[in-house]
Amino acid sequence: MDDKTKLDSADIARILKSLPHRYPFLMIDRVIDMRVDESAIGIKNVTANEPQFMGHFPDNPVFPGVLMIEGMAQTAGVLCICSGEAGSTTKSVFFLTIDKAKFRKQVIPGDTIEYHVTKIARKRMMWWYRAEARVQGSLVAEAEVGAMIVNG
Repeated sequence: MDDKTKLDSADIARILKSLPHRYPFLMIDRVIDMRVDESAIGIKNVTANEPQFMGHFPDNPVFPGVLMIEGMAQTAGVLCICSGEAGSTTKSVFFLTIDKAKFRKQVIPGDTIEYHVTKIARKRMMWWYRAEARVQGSLVAEAEVGAMIVNG
């Protein structure tokens, strides 16, 4: 791998500088293996004390699929912003599209989700990514997501 394409990982402090999301709607804890705006892996540690488990479902906690899609989009957003492709006056990253979403297996507290995102296309300040959510290497969800970055 060329050093020009490799970026540092993004810890929680860098994620908080990159995204407007805050707890309880921040769906990633770390982003690793960032390669310019081409690909990255977002990490989410699912814990039993998260608020969604009070209602989804109290006696059988299952991580909501829609929150996995949000984690995919947040991973893509951090990748775009940290790559420097978005410019230095970035204001916000917005979720544009979701296509071809499929949910394959349940995710439960104690699982660690890896959001693997790979760029499909880019047009100006809009990006589209193929995303897969995996737990211990097993595919649990997938989608194509789009993001738009608005500069100031």
